[in-house]
Amino acid sequence: MHPTEKAVVPTRVIGLISGTSVDGIDAALVEISGTELDLKVELLTGATYPYPAELRERILAVGAGVAISMAELAEIDDAIAQVFAQAAQNIQIGYQPATLIGSHGQTVYHRPPKEGAGEQGSRGREMLTTHGLNPSYPLTAQGTSLGYSLQLGRGALIAHLTSIATVSNFRVADIAIGGHGAPLVPRVDAYLLSHPQEGRCIQNIGGIGNVAYIPPQHGDWLSKIRAWDTGPGNSLLDLAVEHLSAGAKTYDQDGNWAASGTFCHPLVKQWLNQDYFHLPPPKSTGRELFGVTYLHQCLKDAQAYQLNPAEILATLTELTAASIVHSYRTFLPEMPQRVLLCGGGSRNLYLKQRLQLLLESIPVSTTDEVGLSADFKEAIAFAVLAYWRHLGIPGNLPTATGAPQEVLLGEIHQGQS
Repeated sequence: MHPTEKAVVPTRVIGLISGTSVDGIDAALVEISGTELDLKVELLTGATYPYPAELRERILAVGAGVAISMAELAEIDDAIAQVFAQAAQNIQIGYQPATLIGSHGQTVYHRPPKEGAGEQGSRGREMLTTHGLNPSYPLTAQGTSLGYSLQLGRGALIAHLTSIATVSNFRVADIAIGGHGAPLVPRVDAYLLSHPQEGRCIQNIGGIGNVAYIPPQHGDWLSKIRAWDTGPGNSLLDLAVEHLSAGAKTYDQDGNWAASGTFCHPLVKQWLNQDYFHLPPPKSTGRELFGVTYLHQCLKDAQAYQLNPAEILATLTELTAASIVHSYRTFLPEMPQRVLLCGGGSRNLYLKQRLQLLLESIPVSTTDEVGLSADFKEAIAFAVLAYWRHLGIPGNLPTATGAPQEVLLGEIHQGQS
């Protein structure tokens, strides 16, 4: 059966994701119809379910590189699947049940692909060594070492516990053919948030920031979409808040603490020299770079300027805003006519204000203002990716992930009734 023939009746799907900030599980219950250009999504309800405190601490420790046994990893994997399954069951209360779940899971490790041999011939493996990589890592025909990304919360267990078919492990297919496996949401953004005349940047600010540039919807517009991880988002700010408050706070509500300080411009300029910000797309990153070690270096750098906690947080917030704008000005074919924010960072009013000032006349708003929930857009996106996988429609966008071709994303696990 052709995919479009399967998509006439709306399908009820649950999207589940916990981002690199490890705030909790975002769950979205949606009805989806159409396929691509005619794709329609209605959000029935959304909610965030916090992790149990002990499990959150264990996840953060694994993400920070703390050594654990395989037995402990298996325990965490199962525990995450169980709370994801509970979130899927809770989000359906009072609604007709869903027939499909798209679960991103919890990322605990992400290694982007590295350029290897390619046209450099025998120098390729030497280049891998200089990047701290084992030269025995697998190389593609293009001479690139494959990336790796690990999301915990196995889909097979979610399917068993909920009795609902579950699609999970979305990133591996793109990575296996040489892509970054990230960002995966731009194809969904393209069909839900494009505009006939207006070029838009869809800027997600989760634990890590990522952008999708969507040109006006005419001509060969899909091939002109560009997307990549811009750098730090909430995770670095949250780590700083927890450190600066001695554990009393876990995030800067509305950006009020940062707004009470003055950022240090020379320090932001120094931090923007970091190699990642100058690496051309496609590119992806995570806590492996912008995590605890990075924060400690930032705090060490700040000592020279004798900054107080509010000033440190204001400066880290400015880094997030400045790295986003630097990314646009350096790598976009042209600046957008509008920026639409989503993710937890869209609620940081100070960060939003700084972005607006740096972008000058380009309006900055949220996806809420064009009809798509800013809080649950990522969860909605993985519901759509699961729906596409069920219909046999590719979910990646090669111009975003760097993969050489489109592929089906996700592994399907049938629920047991």
